[in-house]
Amino acid sequence: MAEAKAEEKVVVKKFRKPSKKKVCAFCVAGEKTIDYKDVSKIRKYITEKGKILPRRQTGVCSYHQRELCTAIKRARNVALLPYVGD
Repeated sequence: MAEAKAEEKVVVKKFRKPSKKKVCAFCVAGEKTIDYKDVSKIRKYITEKGKILPRRQTGVCSYHQRELCTAIKRARNVALLPYVGD
């Protein structure tokens, strides 16, 4: 038994290459505010089920993420976006 354990292969984890830093699309475009009526731009930041995507997935800065959340919620309230996906 002790010999069998000694002969087992040891798996060495390979380190992942650091990914590129995501840049805020709104900062690059130079936008100060996000308009809730621009549904085509907002639709990229929600899932098929209608959930708002987090910052770590979209790469949006914290200022624009807060603006984006309020714009999505306003667009839902005015029925431009659905609360629940299909």
